Amino acid sequence: MRQVDFTAAHSAHAPNDVIDDVTGTEPPDFASPKASDLVIAALIGGLAGAALAARSNRVAAALSTIGGATLLASAKAVARKRRRGIEIQPLWYRILSTGALVAPLGWLAGKTTSAGPTQIGTATGLLAGLLGVRPQKVILGPLVGAAVGLGLAARGRRPSPAAVATVTLVIYRMLSAAVFRDAQVTLLAVRANVADLPFVVPLEARSRYVGVDYVRSLAGVLGGSYVRDAGDAGIVASLDNLAGPDFDPGTVAAEVREFYEHTTRFALDIVPEWRTWVRPGYLLYSSLVAKPLGQANLPMNQRQAQRGVRSRIDTIDVDRDEIIDIRGWIRSFAATGEPIYVGIYTTYRHDDRGYVSVGFPLPQSSFTATLAPHARAGGGLVLTSRSALPHPGHYLTFIEPTSRELTTLGVPGFKEELDVYATDGELRADHAFWLFGLPFLVLRYRIRRKPVPGQATGAVPLA
Repeated sequence: MRQVDFTAAHSAHAPNDVIDDVTGTEPPDFASPKASDLVIAALIGGLAGAALAARSNRVAAALSTIGGATLLASAKAVARKRRRGIEIQPLWYRILSTGALVAPLGWLAGKTTSAGPTQIGTATGLLAGLLGVRPQKVILGPLVGAAVGLGLAARGRRPSPAAVATVTLVIYRMLSAAVFRDAQVTLLAVRANVADLPFVVPLEARSRYVGVDYVRSLAGVLGGSYVRDAGDAGIVASLDNLAGPDFDPGTVAAEVREFYEHTTRFALDIVPEWRTWVRPGYLLYSSLVAKPLGQANLPMNQRQAQRGVRSRIDTIDVDRDEIIDIRGWIRSFAATGEPIYVGIYTTYRHDDRGYVSVGFPLPQSSFTATLAPHARAGGGLVLTSRSALPHPGHYLTFIEPTSRELTTLGVPGFKEELDVYATDGELRADHAFWLFGLPFLVLRYRIRRKPVPGQATGAVPLA
């Protein structure tokens, strides 16, 4: 079980009795479309129809507006009727609706600029490619857009800018779906209950800054008992919680087990190894996002890491039964106190398997890494999201403040693997990351046992 019942901790909603065959809990009732959803779909379709018929007479424009509204609202109703559980809208409806959304943008571009069909098509394709995230899609989008613009212009009469934008997006999305079957980002669930997504840690930051005092703030929200820098705590309560068909905790070496179950007994030195291609982007991310956010601000080079890293675990006992419910591993730069990252470590079981889920709080949202355990030769332990199982992966979740419902993106294009092992009498760890299938970072850790109070300083051997 997860170390804390987030459903009970945050919401009065409780799962019902019908069990979903994927998550093991009852899915939200998305079968009947809400009236507001149909109205929004009709508005989008109507605007698209009006944009596409902007050059026509009033009667044709009115008919196009009514037809667009009717078509998209009807499509919305059909799509919602066919949905099961926390499934997102079917692909055909997403292509239709995004094609409708871009039509007014094409019309606006035609009214406010002198751009021709090729330029409008290329710009639309570039926008679509950027939203697709994957580098290959960023290249494909403008190529499709330019081809569509040239093709429509070759017909003789100057095509409608709205039509160019719509045709570009529809063709791009159809081609993209056929070529790139392994999506890098997917909309996984909309307005789902916490119990429907056991692989998500639904703990958000309630301000724009996360920072090293996040767990203390969370304890105030939950009303639990808070301990800063717990004296002898681990990032997991017991490796036995992770047992499953592919992992026997009994094969893990004693020192590796001790690191996970009594993490505060150890100090860590980090050597970051960034790939050259990602360095410029990470510098921008660190300056514009990570530092102002107080979260996920990894050292850029060895010089930063050598200034020292402080590591501590803060805990919360939600129900005050003297059992730790929430464990927050907080690392910061020793020289400045700036946070490196704040991670909430949890374990849970599903289908007789144990998983580790690490939640990284963000403003009104959370980024979760769910990892599957595997034994390593020599008594090591590997936690990885590179797995064919349905739960391991990375998830970006928006948490609705009042209802606690979750809207979750899966990020299968992001992978990570943590390998902890003993060698030459000391613990080491290699933490590797991939983006779009390309390796971009490895964090090399040297893990040293802290001196026991009262003992002489110096290296303390592993047990």
